[in-house]
This record gives sequence, C-alpha cells and structure tokens, in this order.
Amino acid sequence: MSLTRSGWCQLLEFGLLAASFVPDLAVRELREFTRRRRTLVRERAQEANRLHKTLQDTGIKLDGVASDLLGVSGRLMLDALLAGEQNPEVLAQLAKGRMRVKIPALEEALEGRFTAAHRLLIGGILRHIDFLDAEIAALEAAIEAHIQADREREETERPFELAVAIACSMDGIQKRTAQALIGEFGTDMTRFPSDKHFASWAAQCPGNHQSAGKRRSGKTRKGPKHLDSALHDAAMGAIRVKDGYFARKYRRIKARAGHKIAIGAIKHAILIALYHMLKNGEMYRPPTPNPEAEQKARQRTTKRLIAQLERVGHSVTPAEGATG
Repeated sequence: MSLTRSGWCQLLEFGLLAASFVPDLAVRELREFTRRRRTLVRERAQEANRLHKTLQDTGIKLDGVASDLLGVSGRLMLDALLAGEQNPEVLAQLAKGRMRVKIPALEEALEGRFTAAHRLLIGGILRHIDFLDAEIAALEAAIEAHIQADREREETERPFELAVAIACSMDGIQKRTAQALIGEFGTDMTRFPSDKHFASWAAQCPGNHQSAGKRRSGKTRKGPKHLDSALHDAAMGAIRVKDGYFARKYRRIKARAGHKIAIGAIKHAILIALYHMLKNGEMYRPPTPNPEAEQKARQRTTKRLIAQLERVGHSVTPAEGATG
C-alpha cells in the first residue's frame, strides 16, 4: 500500500518515521571531494581508451610494445608525432630506460599513416588528459588538506586520519579507496544501533521481499551507488591478497554460488568489519583460523559432491580420511 503525501506527513507528525542519516559538514565535504575525484579518474580512463582507438586507426601499434601509452617514453613519441615527426627510427630513439631494449620492435610498431585529422584528434585528447591530471592532482591536495585541517581541529582523536589508517589496515584496501569509504559514511558509528543496521543502510544485505508468508526474492536492493562502487574496489583488492581471509572466503563462496554473489558477500564482510573497527578504534586483525570449523566445512563439501555424483548415477566410496 502506497501512502499519499499527507499520509507521510501524518507519520512524520506522530514521530513514526526514522530520521535520515545526514553526516556532518566535514564528512559531506570529504564526500564531495572523493566523488569528484572518482568521476575525473573515470573520465581520464575514457580518454585513454579514445587515444588507443584513434591510434589504431593510424595503423600505429605503439600500445602493442609500450605497456603504458601515457608513460614517459610513450608520451615523448606522441608529442613528436604531433610536432610532425613520422620517421619510425627517429621516434623509436625517444624511448627511455627499459624501453630502449625494445627499439627494433618500436620501429616496426611506429609504421603507419598519421594524418592531419589524427593530429587534431590526438592533440585534443592529450590536452584533455593533461587537464584531467591537473584536476585530479588538485583534488588529491584538497583531500589531504581537508584531512590535515580535521586533524588540527581534533588534535586528540584525529578522526579522519585514524579512520583512513584503520581502513587501509584491511587486506587490499588502498588509500584512495579508504578515503572514499570514509567520505561516504564518516567516522561516527554510534549513529547506527548495530552492524546489521549499518549493512541495511548501505544496502549490502539480502533483500526482504515476502508476500503471504512466502519469501519471494533475496536480491539486494539498490543503495548508495558511490558507496557500492568504493566497496566493490575494496572487495576486488581484498580477494587478490594471496591466502588472505577475504580471498579464502571469496573462493569458498564462488565455488557454489558464482562470482557476483561471492563479491557481494565480501563487500558485506568488509562493511561489517569496518563498522566494528571504526567503532572500537582498532586496526584490522585477520580472524584466527579455526581447524574444527575448516574440517566441518570440508566434510560438508565432500557430502555435497558425493550427493551430486550419486544423482547422476555414480556410486562413490570416500577413501579413508577423505573427509578429515
């Protein structure tokens, strides 16, 4: 049943609506800085892709030899092309450092037809990338200054600085991702009665669609998209840490439920861990391995796999110690 505007007003008048989460001014400013930085980084990646596409049209395969077109060597060659130099041997000699061992391959890759139209397009792309680099650097400085100002204002607690350090102590979370996370929900976890409320606010928990006593769907609802993006970055970094807790959890869930659900579980686990770490002011400590729980998990996996084989007509007898 949907309510009219007057119905919502009546609920608000009687105090039956929960207050929205509105962080303080310092957190909102940090949020705007980190969101703007993410937008600019995404735009820069798009421009880099356009550069690759335009170079492909020229027949120049520089990206097949240089791992980074916008590195020192690649940028020198591109600037020389814009200046009118098209001799592959001359262009290849602009390589620096370890790229110089690839000069023969560079000479072959730099063969192409670089027209005036390509010069106009690539020149515009490079100028835009330079502009975006300057804007991103300015935002980085603004974020650092904002955190510094917060430290000077709260000399004893240092909420932003400490919170970023706490987030960075987790597996795979880098400084940029930590700043983005803190910018989305701040440092004060007392606003949320429990970690379940926190996960529900962030929309990082199963849905609750029920009708007539039956559960229809457990699909996660849509939540703050910027927070979801930052959590996704954190989760992707965490599962790449070899033998880390989140990596093991991801592999275990992915085996039975697939990548999407496994990443969702890691995002939820990271969020819950951040809630308790920020609330208690503690750095990340990986959970202590529990041999008994691991043994039970292996036994469940063995039973599940045996049942699958028996359903397709196989007879399985586990070897002694296979479940232990």
